[in-house]
Amino acid sequence: VEQVSCANSAFSLTLLKELSNNDKTGNIFFSPFSISSALAMVMLGAKGNTATQMSESFTEHFTSDDVHSSFAQLLSVLNKSDAPYSLSVANRLYGEQSYQFVEGFLGKTKKHYNAELEAVDFIKSFDAARLNINSWVEKTTQGKIKDLLAQGVLDPMTRLVLVNAIYFKGLWNKQFKQDQTQDAQFRVNKVILHEYC
Repeated sequence: VEQVSCANSAFSLTLLKELSNNDKTGNIFFSPFSISSALAMVMLGAKGNTATQMSESFTEHFTSDDVHSSFAQLLSVLNKSDAPYSLSVANRLYGEQSYQFVEGFLGKTKKHYNAELEAVDFIKSFDAARLNINSWVEKTTQGKIKDLLAQGVLDPMTRLVLVNAIYFKGLWNKQFKQDQTQDAQFRVNKVILHEYC
């Protein structure tokens, strides 16, 4: 678990640098674990140069064969039901019902990431599939993410959608005192001023 955590930290710092290249003052919110675990799932189906390039995100810390078993262990630790917080990590594959997916890929995504394949009709009913995916994400995130996939994102050529959803709810170690909390101005930089609570 420690190895995948270190690999994920290195990956997330590299990703943050890339994401903030175009806008040094903007706010960025993302889940490094969500992105890296989705990348690792995609890596299960990659071959050749693509697989090599993807594995370079992780292999500095351990071999590519250990990536998936390490993510499986970390998922098990994170999804503990007796934790003092509520954390749910869920993965799912939505695949075109007429397409034949490689059984080895499906078996490994299920084994390491608890990602089941749900057959959908992208060819004739891609928008119904989109609504189905959005409904699953909304349910999995306790209603926090309602429309993950916008209209027009999917089309009849879509064959596979990999979805990763994370829900977290916890208490601050040191609570904010509500009577000492108020709306105030917040400076992003010398020019940009926002009002936040």
